[in-house]
Amino acid sequence: MRLSLALVASLAAASVAHAETPAPSTDQPLLRSIAADVDAKALESTIRALVGFGTRHTLSDAKSDKRGIGAARRWAKARFEAISKDCGGCLTVETPAQTVTGRRVPNPTEVMDVLAIQKGTSDPDRVIIIAGHIDSRVTDVMDFTSDAPGANDDGSGVAAVIEAARVLSKHKFPATLVFAVLSGEEQGLLGGKVLADYARANGWKVEADLNNDIVGNSRGQSGVMDNTHVRVFSEGTKAVETPEQANGRRYNGGEVDSPSRNLARFLDGLADRYLTNFDVTMVYRTDRYGRGGDQVPLLEAGYPAVRVTEAVENYDRQHQTLRTENGKPYGDVIEGVDFSYLAQVTRLNTIAMASLASAPPPPSGVKIEGAVSPDTKVSWAATPGAAGHRVWWRVTTDPTWRFSRWVPEGTATTLKDVVIDDFFFGVSSVSADGWESPVVFPGAAGSFESVVPAAPATPK
Repeated sequence: MRLSLALVASLAAASVAHAETPAPSTDQPLLRSIAADVDAKALESTIRALVGFGTRHTLSDAKSDKRGIGAARRWAKARFEAISKDCGGCLTVETPAQTVTGRRVPNPTEVMDVLAIQKGTSDPDRVIIIAGHIDSRVTDVMDFTSDAPGANDDGSGVAAVIEAARVLSKHKFPATLVFAVLSGEEQGLLGGKVLADYARANGWKVEADLNNDIVGNSRGQSGVMDNTHVRVFSEGTKAVETPEQANGRRYNGGEVDSPSRNLARFLDGLADRYLTNFDVTMVYRTDRYGRGGDQVPLLEAGYPAVRVTEAVENYDRQHQTLRTENGKPYGDVIEGVDFSYLAQVTRLNTIAMASLASAPPPPSGVKIEGAVSPDTKVSWAATPGAAGHRVWWRVTTDPTWRFSRWVPEGTATTLKDVVIDDFFFGVSSVSADGWESPVVFPGAAGSFESVVPAAPATPK
């Protein structure tokens, strides 16, 4: 869709109107410092340690100190404890667990997550999560004895989580950060459910879950190399949407404006501003086609979540028994990890967590009015910690937010000559020192506030 010059001029005028009080600068030097602190060698060291446990299959030995899932989890716990010691005890390490049986878990098995929690200074109930799964597998998902190095799937994600903890624990943030090493992903996204249940039980207001799964390879199966992009997958409509909410969304829009989708846009903007030669490719799907990850249980619990995954995958190195056939090697070995690329992905995660945790919470109660009017009124509830709000709008076919107006006071503004029928609208909150939240789309479709999903009806 091409906009006429007259309309562009009108929109530009609308975007700067009522700006007597200038908006604070949104440039944040801290994010560049945090990105620079990410160490590719530290990431490599973590993956080498994980590969050294032979297999990390969820059903593998949980008692050995040298091999299997138990040893790997205890190692992750010890790493978090060492990082906490370096920051004066700033991390609380928890190990929530559930005993599970199921299609891929034939006997009762403890599925344990390892969490390092960095409590926020002023808004501790608001939580930003980074997650990766520590378990691994080979071709037969039930084979828990063969070597399964899991260097990239998902040693790379766990390395990103632990490095994020090391880097971010040196700083303090208003909101709480959670560094989550999950188990049981390959057996049915079990660790994600343990995390979602733990979040709900502890009353966390989860603003974002950044699930990093397969984030360390830069050469695809076809030989194509891409070390300058990372894919961020996000659901379009909420997994917990009610039929009534779906009817309203189908009529008035919101199919591409879930909180997860606007979280993906937020990550894309950060990469553009703070990372060198590295960009986000937003994929408008919950996950790769026909596949899943630990962000799904978080979505099903009503929390905003995205999946972060490398730009090009090599399926010969995923879910493969170690072997060579016709001269071709198979298996998820450490030689398939590009540590410089993984460092870039980790930088994106760390600056995203720091930015989200530093900003005020996303606005609530966002509404629009303006049927049969040449103008659009946008309103919202007052946001704790916000010095003002930025109202955003875009043509309905635009993938990202395009126009904005700074509103330093109050909880509403009227966009003159911006017709409600022709645009999508949103609001972000901004602190006095320029930290800005993700954009919130009006109504239930875009709200970041989690709602407990309704329990399924009991069969009679």
